[in-house]
Amino acid sequence: MAHDIVIRGGLIVDGTGREGFPGDLAIDNGLISAIGDVPGKGRQEIDAKDHVVSPGFVDLHTHLDAQIGWDPDLTPVSWHGVTTALMGNCGLTFAPCKPADRALLASMMETVEDIPAHAILSGLPWTWEDYGGYLDALDGIKPGINIGGLIGHSAVRFNVMGDRSFADQATPAEVQEMCDIVATAMDCGALGFSTNRYEPHKAPDGRSIPGTFADPSELIAIAQVVGARGGVMQAVGASPDFLKAISDEGHCRVLFSWGVGDQKGAGANGASYLDSMIGDRDMTAITQVRGTGSMFGLQGQLPFRGEAWSKVRRMKLADRFEAINTPEIFAKLVEEGASTDKWDGLKDIYYLGVSETPNYTADAGDNVLRMMAGSGETFAEIFLRVAKETQGKGLFNFRMFCKDLGELGDLFKSDRIFPSLGDAGAHVSQIMDADWTTFVLAYWIRDRKLYSLGEGIRRMTSGPARVMGLKDRGVLEIGKRADINVFDLAKVTQLQPEIVHDFPGGAPRFIQRAKGYRATLVNGQVNILNDEHTGTRAGTVIRHAAPAMA
Repeated sequence: MAHDIVIRGGLIVDGTGREGFPGDLAIDNGLISAIGDVPGKGRQEIDAKDHVVSPGFVDLHTHLDAQIGWDPDLTPVSWHGVTTALMGNCGLTFAPCKPADRALLASMMETVEDIPAHAILSGLPWTWEDYGGYLDALDGIKPGINIGGLIGHSAVRFNVMGDRSFADQATPAEVQEMCDIVATAMDCGALGFSTNRYEPHKAPDGRSIPGTFADPSELIAIAQVVGARGGVMQAVGASPDFLKAISDEGHCRVLFSWGVGDQKGAGANGASYLDSMIGDRDMTAITQVRGTGSMFGLQGQLPFRGEAWSKVRRMKLADRFEAINTPEIFAKLVEEGASTDKWDGLKDIYYLGVSETPNYTADAGDNVLRMMAGSGETFAEIFLRVAKETQGKGLFNFRMFCKDLGELGDLFKSDRIFPSLGDAGAHVSQIMDADWTTFVLAYWIRDRKLYSLGEGIRRMTSGPARVMGLKDRGVLEIGKRADINVFDLAKVTQLQPEIVHDFPGGAPRFIQRAKGYRATLVNGQVNILNDEHTGTRAGTVIRHAAPAMA
């Protein structure tokens, strides 16, 4: 029998948590059809010698809701082994949406998630009003990877309450209407519901987005709708008591964002707290995989203030580079930038270096302050020198969150938290964390050995697949969907981030390529081959009510 594809001679790490074993894997009609010693030849053969064969990675926290409209390949996550992504996090979605409200929902996505509103309004087809219609539109786009979505609280609340949704409490009738909308959305395919209780997330007029101050009883009523349908509730900025109430009274899976401080013992204490807080509840925390928050560089954000810097900020990269090489402008930039040397945040800024792979793991003291002490330069002088030496490409990473990798590693020892939170599709000109899967492979598994290979793969595959409610993918097993990665663990890495202008209207965003992925298959078709897209787009819109999820 000739199989469609045979992945030959790899180390099979099946996603269950057990360690790998050598063997072949065959694929037919988009499904895994054989594992072990597969005789004969496949119509297509992929040589996996000295490579790991794993399930495709599952990304639980993305904001690709808009980008999918103009980038169906869903970069950069598709370069990093992600075969399934969850959209609609943090309470922000584009459905339900009345035609008159499109600009508001787009502008809220811009102010909260740094996705340009003009790109959203021009790059999405906007042919829908309800959530089922949104998923139907995505079906027509034919994405390169599998995508599933949550329906967001802000859109639902504004749809029901209008301007009152920002600050007023809902009436019982309005709560019931919201519940009905969520129920219909899930019956049409939504995997669950997301909410946002983080006050600094603002609408364009400065008000916290709808849902931030909603009475917990409103969310519990919605959680009961979600739980009755076997869905997941996602929350950001929610208190532990709030999360537990949703779980206890909604009887549903709960997904939430977490973090770790840099004080001694924060990681171990956080892990212990999560274990005791969650107990036997079906709750899963996720956090970033390294220090993150913002990136500075001539090609991106400029961390200085002043008239000259403001003028440079309005320029394109080529003009910025010309400006900093003009002596009088350079001198003015150095003069204005001197005040930044008093900023306490300098201790959390790290240069990513000039090598092919960015240095995300510098020791805590190896920061900009050390560079300043060693060279006698101000930060502005270092910034401008690096910009000149790298043709404007050099970048500095500002670690606002998860500053201490040692503490983060101790937090990851808890079974209740997964590495994740890449925020793909959001904060596109500020950070680049969508490579999180590759970083986990290269750093936490290969270099630090925090996870065994089997356990690390589980936390990126079957673990998050279960949170999404997926039963047909996430493990390598006969009869499961053939979402598969083939990668060289010894070589896999991410490349330097860079700004491109490929959003509608030429808006900027960071992208980041990967190296070491022999192949990524989506539903049995090769999406990535030797780190490059093949042009095949075999992804599906995963719907909650689909038979594969029964």
